[in-house]
Amino acid sequence: MSVVIGGATTVPAAVAAAPAGRVPLPYLMADTGGGDQLITAVAPGTGSTTGTVTWWQWHKGRWRQAGSAPARFGSRGLTEGSTREQGTSTTPTGLYDLPFAFGIAPAPDGTTTPYRRVGPDSWWCEDNASTSYNRWVEPLPRDCAAAESERLADYPVQYSRALVTGFNYHRPVHGRGAGIFLHVNGKGATAGCVSVPAGAMAQILSWVRPSAHPHIAIGTAHGQTAITRY
Repeated sequence: MSVVIGGATTVPAAVAAAPAGRVPLPYLMADTGGGDQLITAVAPGTGSTTGTVTWWQWHKGRWRQAGSAPARFGSRGLTEGSTREQGTSTTPTGLYDLPFAFGIAPAPDGTTTPYRRVGPDSWWCEDNASTSYNRWVEPLPRDCAAAESERLADYPVQYSRALVTGFNYHRPVHGRGAGIFLHVNGKGATAGCVSVPAGAMAQILSWVRPSAHPHIAIGTAHGQTAITRY
């Protein structure tokens, strides 16, 4: 037997009968991306710079938590991804796929997602005037200004390991933002990415499977950017 929670998701009756606040988050969401793996990044509110990342696995007909870790967000909080502006140091909310991973360090054991090693000439182009906007480039093309981009090797801690999110990636809107990743914690809040401790990042990369069509959902606990809206 199953029931519907929130008018969107069919939930096994045993799950629906769980105490308030104990229903696994994926059941409460409008969309989980259609795959068997989901990462949720939840902040208390739009002004928050910390929260929780949890990764979920669809297994034997149910969503089950596979892991969880404290998370950091943009230094100016979170904002709706569809209207975000570049340079605001905000983390874009929404539901995104995970095109590939990269890192200065080797891929963790068990990694199956495509993983690119960062070299001295590896850049992420964030120049709005460039045809390579919001793309990994190696080397930096002439139309992409270094001052408007990130040389990935310059961030040995944060980019020791990272997952690219699909935010503004597949059909980039210039000015909306570039280089939004799930990466290893630095010293504090991010410039718009989501970050987790190094151990958690390694666990996620070992766990995520392209065949499971994984997605990441970023949002707040309540309000117009609530994660359950995505």
